[in-house]
This record gives sequence, C-alpha cells and structure tokens, in this order.
Amino acid sequence: MSKKKILTEAEVLGMGEKDYMNAEQLAFFKQRLEHLQQEILKNAGQTIENLRETILVPDPADRATIEEEHALELRTRERERKLLKKVQQSLARIESGEYGWCEETGEPIGLPRLIARTTATLSLEAQERRELRQKLFGD
Repeated sequence: MSKKKILTEAEVLGMGEKDYMNAEQLAFFKQRLEHLQQEILKNAGQTIENLRETILVPDPADRATIEEEHALELRTRERERKLLKKVQQSLARIESGEYGWCEETGEPIGLPRLIARTTATLSLEAQERRELRQKLFGD
C-alpha cells in the first residue's frame, strides 16, 4: 500500500477555486494540524520533566529566577493548551466536512488564511466584524 503524497504549500495555493477543500487539501491541513498537536503534547511533556528536575538552590535571587522561568513556562503551556483544543476542534471539523468554511457565513475561509492560521474558523471579514463588535461592546 503506497502512502499518498502530501501537497506542498505552493501546490495547495496553486489550486483553483473548484478544488477548494478537496481531499488533497484536507490531507495537507490534517497533516499540519496533527504535527502541531504532536509538538504541543511533546512540549507539555518536557515542561513536566523540567518541573520535576527542579533542584533547591539556597540563594534567594537564583530561586526567584528559577520560579519566574517556571511561571513563564507554565503560562506558555496554558496558551498551548488552549491552542491544542482548537487544533483538536479543527481536526474534528476536517472529519465532519466543515473545515475551511466560515462558521458565521458559510463562505470559504480561504487557503492563505488557513495556511497562516490552520485553526481559523471564521473568514477574514467575519473575524474583523467579531473583533470590531468586541472592541465596541466588550466580550
């Protein structure tokens, strides 16, 4: 059984409108999302190891520096945890056939936007409207 070749970014961008979210494009984005998911999970495992390996240092300044580094690492992992949820939702959208289509308008999100932000669920116009509403009315 031969493994199907995954398209390159240039090949995806070079496809016509009629090819939007065809099987090859979906495979391209699925591979990207799965790779991102693996990276996030690997980083989380590394953070756990780093925190376990912490040694006690007598100097308060050194201890404060280490604690600050740990706090920064934990904040980074928290952002990645939220991203992981979006990645998993995007993978589910690929399976359901909804990936690449704006949740608000049903219009195509667009290949350049999806390449830049694989977890996008809104077209650029819908995202801008949402951000403007948030700015005007708050969350």
